[in-house]
Amino acid sequence: MPTERVDYRRIANEITEKIKSGELAPGAKLPSTRELADSYGVHISTINRVTTILKDRGVVVGHPGKGVYVAGSE
Repeated sequence: MPTERVDYRRIANEITEKIKSGELAPGAKLPSTRELADSYGVHISTINRVTTILKDRGVVVGHPGKGVYVAGSE
């Protein structure tokens, strides 16, 4: 799917901007994968890529079984 590649980068950039602007504060929990997929109208696998990008950027941290949180509160 050619649009998926664009979608995951766009979504990752949007979430990164929300974090940088303070809209998503350090320690804030991101919505679940399913909630994000529904919100952006994309497949769950796209959101999994987004999460990986955000983790690579160091802007979020994952806690298995608990969720993904904005980095900086630990």
